[in-house]
Amino acid sequence: MAATPTLKQLRYLIALSETLSFTKAAERCFVGQSTLSAGLKELEDTLGTQLVERDKHTVSLTPTGRGVVERAQRLIAQADDLVDFVQGAAGSMVGVIKLGVIPTIAPFLLPALLARMRHDFPHLKIFLREDLSANLIDKLNRHQLDFALIALPYDTEGFLTKELFDDELWLIGNQHDPALKNKEIQLTNQLADRVLLLEEGNCLREHTLTVCTKSDLASTDGIEATSLLTLVQMVESGLGIALLPEMAVKSGLLIQTNLIARPLTAPAPKRKIALIARPSTARIEEFNALVKVLKESRGS
Repeated sequence: MAATPTLKQLRYLIALSETLSFTKAAERCFVGQSTLSAGLKELEDTLGTQLVERDKHTVSLTPTGRGVVERAQRLIAQADDLVDFVQGAAGSMVGVIKLGVIPTIAPFLLPALLARMRHDFPHLKIFLREDLSANLIDKLNRHQLDFALIALPYDTEGFLTKELFDDELWLIGNQHDPALKNKEIQLTNQLADRVLLLEEGNCLREHTLTVCTKSDLASTDGIEATSLLTLVQMVESGLGIALLPEMAVKSGLLIQTNLIARPLTAPAPKRKIALIARPSTARIEEFNALVKVLKESRGS
């Protein structure tokens, strides 16, 4: 039987791909640099191809090396899921789960979710990571997270995806803005030109662009918000109007501002909140428990 790479060797390669430094990769793997270098050389010998290029100043991966890293990440994730499965065989709903949440969801759903989970499952601890969707999915692939709570539409191909509930997008603006005088607003092209955006990488930006039926939309003076709170402050300063998730509106985000929120005319634009995980996850009971609690929190 032909020799196969070890998980340790693959972890060395992944660490090097992320740091592009033998010194930093060795520190991350808690080994000496010579041990890491030897392990990578053995990996190249086993696979019969060069994976790493380096000179006195730079380190890079060959095209084959990058392809091996992608596959190694999946193998490591599946191996870690196997360990989780064995460790959880004695019982579910205990230990630690690592949950990622996008910033436009975290402040509005997490307080109730965490309180309910602590009450119902006192032996289960939830570690949180707030980040953009792309980063959360990357961390899922790397087994740095167990689950991620994100907003669709977003590419979740290859993941276990459970849609939870719809979250409509509301229009916010100054309470004296004539465009918001009606109880429901039709988002015309003229209004769309005034819509402010979150910065690139935030999925709510893409949802806003889709609603405005434009491939791109420039914020006033090129200014873009880094968070929903900043977006609200920009609207309050008179820079424009914005689309805000219903959950943010109903959380009281506009309290003590001069802003009002109006739903848009049917069919109202919306995003769909979803919980995702790796198909190989060994924490399926915890996944289903989170789904149940999140749905019940919305009265579904």
